[in-house]
Amino acid sequence: MKKIAYILICLLAGFAFTSCDDLLDAVPRDRMSPETFFKNEDELHAFSMNLYTMFPAGGLFMEDADTYIQMGLTDELKGTRQIEPSGNGWSWGNLRNANTILEYLPNCSDVQTRTKYEALAKFFRVYFYFDKVKRFGDVPWYDKPVGSADTELLNRPRDPREFIMGKMIEDIDFAIENLPSTKSAYEVTKWTAMALKSRFLLFEGTFRKYHTEFDYGAGAHDAKWYLDECAKVSEEFMASSGYTVHTDGGAKKAYYNLFTTLNATDLMDEVILARDYNAAYNVAHNSNNTMNSATMGRHGMTRKLVASYLMADGSRFTDQPGWETMDFVTETQNRDPRLAQSIRTPGYTRLGDTAPCAPNFLHCMTGYHPAKYVIGTDKDVYNGCDIDLIIFRAGEILLNFAEAKAEAGTLTQADLDKSVNKLRDRVGMPHLDMAAANSNPDPFLTNAEWGGYQNVSGSNKGVILEIRRERAIELCQEGHRYYDIMRWKEGKIFEKQYYGMYFPGPGEYDLNQDGLPDVLLYTSDKAPSSTAPAQYKIGSADFLLSNGESGNVNPFKGLACHWNENRDYLYPIPYNERSLTGGALSQNPGWDDGLTF
Repeated sequence: MKKIAYILICLLAGFAFTSCDDLLDAVPRDRMSPETFFKNEDELHAFSMNLYTMFPAGGLFMEDADTYIQMGLTDELKGTRQIEPSGNGWSWGNLRNANTILEYLPNCSDVQTRTKYEALAKFFRVYFYFDKVKRFGDVPWYDKPVGSADTELLNRPRDPREFIMGKMIEDIDFAIENLPSTKSAYEVTKWTAMALKSRFLLFEGTFRKYHTEFDYGAGAHDAKWYLDECAKVSEEFMASSGYTVHTDGGAKKAYYNLFTTLNATDLMDEVILARDYNAAYNVAHNSNNTMNSATMGRHGMTRKLVASYLMADGSRFTDQPGWETMDFVTETQNRDPRLAQSIRTPGYTRLGDTAPCAPNFLHCMTGYHPAKYVIGTDKDVYNGCDIDLIIFRAGEILLNFAEAKAEAGTLTQADLDKSVNKLRDRVGMPHLDMAAANSNPDPFLTNAEWGGYQNVSGSNKGVILEIRRERAIELCQEGHRYYDIMRWKEGKIFEKQYYGMYFPGPGEYDLNQDGLPDVLLYTSDKAPSSTAPAQYKIGSADFLLSNGESGNVNPFKGLACHWNENRDYLYPIPYNERSLTGGALSQNPGWDDGLTF
């Protein structure tokens, strides 16, 4: 039953200390006090529902990076971020909620209940700090609620990254040991905690491997230590959790079904945790409307990612003669089945319909029209979709395991067979062969003009590249890509062009092969007569091609993006926060806010 969303609505309406984005939020005197609350399981459970608001909401189905774009590139991709006076991710209210539970747990006399909610609060404290470390690097560690009278705590400097990681590992290990092991689609369990540990250890291990420019603190563990720990917890999860790869629907539908099944409770073979949505309680999101509207950003997959999908026989698409100028219909034939389960390709139909549904340039600026998290047309209205959104799934853990082992230099073919190759089995793709990958690394994946990876080297280069390919494809549109680029130190990728479909020139184009034109391109002053729903003059602001009258759709042609290798891997600390602490908070490298103390 979809109860969590309804409970959250009630709590947010009636509880005193929820939704506080300010570290110093106080409890209003006319509301319940923490000193008289938290006495039993019901009260602890009720308040703990606030913690679940830390998880991302509707944006889970969107992605802004080199693999998906929308009408406006983000400041991160353009290189135009500014130092903000406040906010910009530097908010601590969610941490206060977690620490409030920990502070008042003694109010409950039941030891078993206290332990369970201590584990839950520590899980969310780790989740909170992982987000902060990814964004800012070193941050202050707070393990109690902080109020306006706590001057010394408020003005403390940032703690070293290694110290924060140590605290996170302590907390997550406690959570793993003490959270329930019974599966739940909507509430955090032991398995969710193991998944989070796998995620943040992989991030930290690869970040330290590729970012040798930072000081991680006295006695800091090296990259391999974190990678080995990631592999260890991931393998334990794989062996003991009971989660696996969802295969209902077979090779042509199972992957698609994972993202178009209404209730996560029907996907608990793979889904570890999902965000619960329910139209009956008016709790919905915009996945359908975003992907099927002209006013929601016109999101689209880029040709770089489309070209990364292998052929169905496991060979490389980019080894095909003339792949650069292949039209859409040709390039989508005989490919990894996940391509046709992630975007509209010829033969695609909307759920509940039988009519062929072509990519719609009015709704998708690249032409590679997303199909993940998109269900029936009745859900296309604003905030009209209530399909559950996945936060953690077993497929990610398999990829974490393989990548950690590959980056640490300990990967074997047996490791690939129980991880990456299980994902390939789901869609009927040939297995990844470690020896073959390392003997002949794919040049497309390192091609600088296409935004390929520039920092991978060593004897495992080929298999690392293949695991990254697998991660980009398997986890596309699930919100991982930007921070994957950050941890691999590949930000220069964002300076490259963002391409869509290839068109050889003016004319009508039938993209779904139903005998009717879907796009008309022309160069004359007036459009020729056509029934195509999308009609564009080549060279107009609405439709730019890379070579003038032919080439790839190039919506940001002429826009120069800039990535500062010495600055942009971390966000700046807001200058008001630094000013309020009298300079105790140091600024991140390369960001000059003009403050002197």
